[in-house]
Amino acid sequence: MREIDTDKFSASLREKSINVSTKRVLITRLAGSEQEQDISEPTNCDGFGRVRHFKRQTTAGWPENPLPIDPASFRLGIKPSDMLRAQVFQNAVCNWRCWYCYVPFSLLAGRLKHSAWFTAVELIDLYLGIKDAPKMIDLSGGQPDLTPEWIVWMMKELEARGLADKVYLWSDDNLSNDYLLRYVSREDLEYMRQHRMYGKVCCFKGFDEQSFAFNTNAAPALFSRQFEVFKSHLPLGLDLYGYATFTSPKNDNVKGAMISFVDKLQRIHHNLPLRTIPLEIRSFSAMKDRNDENAIVTQSQAIEQWNLEIEKRYSPDERRRPIYEVPLT
Repeated sequence: MREIDTDKFSASLREKSINVSTKRVLITRLAGSEQEQDISEPTNCDGFGRVRHFKRQTTAGWPENPLPIDPASFRLGIKPSDMLRAQVFQNAVCNWRCWYCYVPFSLLAGRLKHSAWFTAVELIDLYLGIKDAPKMIDLSGGQPDLTPEWIVWMMKELEARGLADKVYLWSDDNLSNDYLLRYVSREDLEYMRQHRMYGKVCCFKGFDEQSFAFNTNAAPALFSRQFEVFKSHLPLGLDLYGYATFTSPKNDNVKGAMISFVDKLQRIHHNLPLRTIPLEIRSFSAMKDRNDENAIVTQSQAIEQWNLEIEKRYSPDERRRPIYEVPLT
């Protein structure tokens, strides 16, 4: 696969996937797709939605994953558990092609064959039709920040239905672009800041330029842009979190690269590593022909070094603090 021209591809996919004048977004049809094989419950919302089970427990050696369980439970006023159900809608575009992505690439290209146009009103109508609907909605993808207005439209529709304090909203971002700041008005950014039932997680794809390019098929130089984009989000006052993936081809300097990676996070904010959760890459149907054994071995080495860095840089009390209480201001 040729290296992706991220900026050009992003602009093309945005044009395909959002109609600002009608407030419509292109949403993936999951029913009948290859991704459906990996979904634990039947698709819902006429085939355009699914229920995801976020689980705290991870493989031995990996930090437990409190995202989004703990922030959502805190905002919803419920006791945090080891699993949380969320209603997922996926926008139908992504500007990178991560080899480990659980979504088939055919569902990321904005093709009407695999998707349909929806307003926030129509999505919430579908959501309200679910029996025993989860109290959390996950706006996933794809790359939701190619269509960042979608997040605001969903917030406003939840408020219009009297659900602003009853449903927690969560969205993903691969840190590839500045569209949130470019296309969302200052007034709507302020509206997002004040929407207390919202959390946003940004995923760092790799721990150095080599692993980043290997994971995303994007230019190695864009590894640094991830940190710039995250830093630009901080003044917005949103409830921000991080994911990180550590797969990489054979790497003889995992220790040095990981030290540098954590340094870069701390240059954004001293506490950012405590709000960042490494994700172990596991096999899904969509990635069966893309698997790389060396990458899996490297992520095992990388997580060991990550754990050492966290223990070295933070006290036990700091590490025990609930993730949503870790300050980024």
